[in-house]
Amino acid sequence: MNNIARLGLGLLLSSSLATAHAEDVKIGMITTLSGGGSHLGVDVRDGFMLAMEQAGRDDIEVLIQDDARRPDLARTLSNEFMQRDEVDIMTGIIWSNLAMAVVPAAVRQGTFYLSPNAGPSDLAGRMCHENYFNVAYQNDNLHGAMGAYMREQGYENPIIMAPNYPAGTDALAGFKHLFEGEVVDELYTQIGQTDYAAEIAQIRDSDADSLFFFLPGGMGISFMKQWDNSGVDMPVFGAAFSFDEILIKAVGSASIGAMNTSLWAYDLDNEANHAFVEGFQSAYERMPTLYAAQGYDTANLILSALEKAHPSDKDAFREALREADFDSVRGEFRFGPNHHPIQDIYVREVVEGDDGEPTNRLVGVAVEDIQDVYHTQCEM
Repeated sequence: MNNIARLGLGLLLSSSLATAHAEDVKIGMITTLSGGGSHLGVDVRDGFMLAMEQAGRDDIEVLIQDDARRPDLARTLSNEFMQRDEVDIMTGIIWSNLAMAVVPAAVRQGTFYLSPNAGPSDLAGRMCHENYFNVAYQNDNLHGAMGAYMREQGYENPIIMAPNYPAGTDALAGFKHLFEGEVVDELYTQIGQTDYAAEIAQIRDSDADSLFFFLPGGMGISFMKQWDNSGVDMPVFGAAFSFDEILIKAVGSASIGAMNTSLWAYDLDNEANHAFVEGFQSAYERMPTLYAAQGYDTANLILSALEKAHPSDKDAFREALREADFDSVRGEFRFGPNHHPIQDIYVREVVEGDDGEPTNRLVGVAVEDIQDVYHTQCEM
């Protein structure tokens, strides 16, 4: 088993990587490595570390800590990284409520924060900051793209559902923004919920012609298994967060036929993506998810900026990040004025793979060059 494969097996506390440069850089990663939804953080970490290993630099130290999906712990770890370890850059947070607990204070204190996942609307709009960059999306984007896709496919009466936390409310707001029609109802669940009998009964009794939901991690597994056993006959749509490769394999055949939007697909045909998917499978012996792709791109953005400036030269490093001078696995990538991506969002369908297991197949582009609506509120 090679070095990267070993890194993927447990909690990585620190790692030093390969060529000598003049001034060392410290990166603090706070992510979810235990409890519900831990596979999201594991994949962000593993994608990030794969890019670092491939870069072969020994002047970069990556310190990694598990937030256990607790905002209070994430805040404590952030303070330790900044005050004790004096990190230059922070990254890694999966959940939007944890991002809101960490990011505003971190960037105000002069630390660069690059999000590989969480993209709450407040950080894209009224609370944007010059030291904050989101390398994934603004929370609305994938859901808005599915709203646009469903409208184009002729669905007129969807019912929509998400957990009641910042990413969930953003998800449904984003869907409605680009669906541009009336929805039958909005259902808000508890974060971490496992029993969806009441919600399924509401959906069954509604006049909806389709269901759109956002239930990341184990929530999506629980819902889809219960949905399959309910006998409700209705087309299901979502975003990649509820249909990543790990989730759909856990759900099994019940996920086949579901459509989902994503900024990335393993079968996207570009050189950077081919190298990423091959490298990830070789290192970790599994197919990467969206989260791994986002971690990989985040690391490569950092590496591209470090070729031009050190984070201690804040203005130069910030400008180097803005340039986004790296080959993204998702294809074209650039930052908007609020440091959030402007990018294409794709549609995928869950199909039966060659091994008989569910997998995602690229269908096409849902929306080109999507940009969040909150950038107009950003006074950066």
